[in-house]
Amino acid sequence: MTAGRPAAPAAPEAAGRTGVRAALGGLTTRGRSFLAAGVAAAGCAYALGQGDLLRVGLLLSVLPLICVAALYRTRYRVAGSRRLHPGRVPAGSEARVHLRMDNVSRMPTGLLMLQDHVPYVLGPRPRFVLDRVEAGGRREVSYRVRSDLRGRYPLGPLQLRLSDPFGMCELTRSFQASDTLTVVPRTEPLPPVSLAGEATGYGEGRRRTLALAGDDDIIPRAYRHGDDLRRVHWRSTAKYGELMVRREEQQQRARCTVLLDTRATAYRGSGPDSAFEWAVSGAASALMHLLERGFMVRLLTDTGTSVPEEGSEGAAGAAQGSAEAAGLMMDTLAVVEHSDGAGMSRAFDGLRGGTEGLLIAFLGDLDEDQTALAARMRRRTGAAVAFVLDSGVWTGEDHVPGAAQERVRVLREAGWTAVPVRPGDALADLWRQAGQEGAASSGAADGYPGGWS
Repeated sequence: MTAGRPAAPAAPEAAGRTGVRAALGGLTTRGRSFLAAGVAAAGCAYALGQGDLLRVGLLLSVLPLICVAALYRTRYRVAGSRRLHPGRVPAGSEARVHLRMDNVSRMPTGLLMLQDHVPYVLGPRPRFVLDRVEAGGRREVSYRVRSDLRGRYPLGPLQLRLSDPFGMCELTRSFQASDTLTVVPRTEPLPPVSLAGEATGYGEGRRRTLALAGDDDIIPRAYRHGDDLRRVHWRSTAKYGELMVRREEQQQRARCTVLLDTRATAYRGSGPDSAFEWAVSGAASALMHLLERGFMVRLLTDTGTSVPEEGSEGAAGAAQGSAEAAGLMMDTLAVVEHSDGAGMSRAFDGLRGGTEGLLIAFLGDLDEDQTALAARMRRRTGAAVAFVLDSGVWTGEDHVPGAAQERVRVLREAGWTAVPVRPGDALADLWRQAGQEGAASSGAADGYPGGWS
């Protein structure tokens, strides 16, 4: 049987012999007890010459075997399907799983027990007892799953347990189909703020790029085959002595890079309340906030991995691409783990394009070399905000007083808007603080056209 379609036809003879052994292995404690008692009674009857006791022993021995044979020859054609809603949930939220069983045979079923395999972190294994299902009938049941830990969790396979009326034997038949529940990091709604030191194209401001449609630009170019003749710029044509057309341009969305430091050496502790999980959740919140504000966002890690990849359709900036890119980045954050790298040089190389616009970084513990490297990243962006975590404060182990403050000071001197993060801090408050400190450091009236709210 396979989920979502009728059961497969009967197996060949070799598989049938294996099925018989499996059926005998499905004897319950009651069935094994009856069989053992029958064999013992038959042996005693033979030794003592008691015919009545022999008949009792034979009855006790044969009854479980008859149940095994009857259950093995049962040919229920049952189709099973699973529907997961939603397939992607934040940590701590619930998803509902709907199971449906269809009896596609011409005979009713007996008592069925339905069981779905789920990882222990999602809760107890769901079991349902289905009473007699008429021919062509269906039964639908549902259960909920919930996890406080992000990740990707398989659901299935679905198993159907058949039992005889006497409870002597149970057989398990599995469906093949399975689903995957993606638990993404928790996100926190962030307030609209403005950050001074903005690069071209932030917030309501937009950069313009040469393209095939948009507002007219008075700068002409030479006519090319296929250009619309209505775009011919006659004044320039007369001036240069050749056919000239007007250039065109279109608006381009503001760009932002969210940098997540995943180095194992940068964080201590584990669990939902650890510093690393706070950084992952913060990166997810920043991504969703900026996407909602119309930014073209990408996720960058210390390993140099960029999601979406540069030049991909998700990074192109279309509305549909933004939704796909958001799902891709959240799926990446759902399974992101500590990296083995000791530095962030690959992330620095990933910023060499010089067109990053805004940079939002979530940084763990930094030594002097990595602090200096992070300070140089500021030159590759128009504006930069860093949330600096001191994991020693979170665990209380080997904490060096003033270490985080020194890192924050170096980053601020390099032009970063750096905010220290302590256990229990809400990202929304830190986000607002970053906006205030950025405006105070560079002046809110610097020709700022609207910020990155």
